[in-house]
Amino acid sequence: MEERNSTLSARSAVLSALLGSHPPRLSARHLVRIGALFGIAEGTVRVALSRMVATGDLLQSGGRYTLSERLVERQARQDESRDPHTRPWDGTWEVAVVTAERRAPADRAALRHTMTALRLAELREGAWMRPANLVRAWPEIVTAQCTLIDGRPHDDPTPLLWDLDGWAAEARRLEDALGRAAGLAEGFLVSAAVLRHLLADPLLPAELLPEDWPGAELRARYDDFDRRYRDVLRKHLRG
Repeated sequence: MEERNSTLSARSAVLSALLGSHPPRLSARHLVRIGALFGIAEGTVRVALSRMVATGDLLQSGGRYTLSERLVERQARQDESRDPHTRPWDGTWEVAVVTAERRAPADRAALRHTMTALRLAELREGAWMRPANLVRAWPEIVTAQCTLIDGRPHDDPTPLLWDLDGWAAEARRLEDALGRAAGLAEGFLVSAAVLRHLLADPLLPAELLPEDWPGAELRARYDDFDRRYRDVLRKHLRG
């Protein structure tokens, strides 16, 4: 049978399903049923699973598939973005300046990925910063390549670092989409889109945000949606 045009690739459907599962472990049968929501043939899903195991994205045991360590870390960041660990802000900014003289391209790419995950923004090449309101440690990849400074800018650099208007507009669109999502397939797509967007939230202190910042509202709406959607999805997978 010819596949319908799907809105997700098999790989994306598998990753989204596992990233949204706790623990991140699902059977091949369940992943095939999720693929079917988007018209993805069973054979296509199973080929994607084999390739993802071969590339190290997934681990397979006893007919069940689990996220690799790297993707488990991504899931942890995703979870943290739903319930961020913050602390009161005293006006201090974290500044990380690249001072390592010789860096391999892989080290440069790894540092950029890590800085983004830590929700720092690049003021100029090699100079990263954000308000010091998050609770987390500096990983070794940062301390090995950067000099860390605590400081207080004379002028607020927030507009130079983040597009807050753009993030807020997309958050409001997703809030509306959560309220209108109908059916398992549409709910799956909206859920994945919200989680991606929350990962891009800079998690700034309230002092630096517009009064009508929609971050907390989007999280609350999503938590309510996710509880209801997961119940329906579990019933579908068991069926």
